[in-house]
Amino acid sequence: MKDPNLIEDNINNLTSLWQTVGTPFLSYHKNDHFEYCKIENSQWPNKLWLRRDIIKKDLPDIIKTMRNNPGLVLPYWNIFGTKSYEILDAYGFEIKSEQVAMALKLDQEFTLQHNLSFKKIDTQQDAKIWSDLYPNAFGYVISKEILIHNHKNVHFYLVFHENQPIGTFMLFQIKTNIGIHGVGVIPEMRRKGFAEEIMKFALNLSIDLKAEYALLQASAMGAAIYTRLGFEDLFIIKNYTLKAE
Repeated sequence: MKDPNLIEDNINNLTSLWQTVGTPFLSYHKNDHFEYCKIENSQWPNKLWLRRDIIKKDLPDIIKTMRNNPGLVLPYWNIFGTKSYEILDAYGFEIKSEQVAMALKLDQEFTLQHNLSFKKIDTQQDAKIWSDLYPNAFGYVISKEILIHNHKNVHFYLVFHENQPIGTFMLFQIKTNIGIHGVGVIPEMRRKGFAEEIMKFALNLSIDLKAEYALLQASAMGAAIYTRLGFEDLFIIKNYTLKAE
């Protein structure tokens, strides 16, 4: 049986990250039913989420908010055992992507190959390099202003190979849990083992920060690496967008 505390911690780390990065821009909003964050000139986080299972009466307000804020994505946590995501299918939503929420108990350090070097972002110049690189790895934009306003709350890292920036990751810590997010390598540097090396560095860094668990949400492309490192699956996240009118 999956640990319900780890499931809750995984969702809480992810949504707290969205709330944290949105707050400096006055872009985080909350009502009785859901929360959302839409940052101008950035394609991330731009999410609308619920803390509970979705019900039909939520839909009109959700749809109105998403129509008024183009680009919002609704993540559905498939943890309720109700198939309530079928409501979204019936109301004009479509799946944009799926992820696997995962967790790893941090009880051993990993050996690094030392092919890479890492730099924590703390200047506007580095923030621009990170922001320019990120879309090459992920296909969407995180504005440099997000890094500039949040570098004290979120650890953003650039990854270098032979002095050339080739990848990114970020860490977001809540007490003894660390979320590892945005682990990416530019296409021309893939299939060299760099993503796994980045993860090992991030996990060792998490141990140095006294974290007990690492949490993440894996794409299909990354899941095999994380499983190999010992991560366990917790639940599926279905990311929905509204179909165009």
